[in-house]
Amino acid sequence: MPQDWTLERLPPDSPHLDTVTRWTHDTWGHLNPALDFADRLAETRDECGEAGVPSVFVAMSGETPLGTASLIVDDMSSRPELTPWLASVFVLPEWRGRGIASALVRRVECEAREAGLERFYLYTPDQQALYRRLGWRDVESVDYRGETVTIMVREWP
Repeated sequence: MPQDWTLERLPPDSPHLDTVTRWTHDTWGHLNPALDFADRLAETRDECGEAGVPSVFVAMSGETPLGTASLIVDDMSSRPELTPWLASVFVLPEWRGRGIASALVRRVECEAREAGLERFYLYTPDQQALYRRLGWRDVESVDYRGETVTIMVREWP
């Protein structure tokens, strides 16, 4: 099946900023309920850097956003010594199973390498198998804001 989507950097003035923020707010907002949608929108806009950390990427089919992933400084307040992070990997349910999440992760990995990073982190409650397939390795299992998650690392020799 031909690929009917592309990956793009999300600029801070993108018309899709609200959509991407809505996805991440609805999916992970419970982990930091002190932030409302307006706070998250401002945070996402600030993460839309031109290169390196921070950066936000979006999978697009024409003018329709399908998914997102970010490279950010901090994604786990209880582990400030770990930085930077792959964060907010999300694909619309009807577009899952087409390699979009893997492509988004690879795009963020490329951004990290181009920025000269030797390692970066992520945490996930339930997608360990995906990330292990992509070369990530487990660091530890922790309770984060009431959810058991695995912290994982991606490193290059």
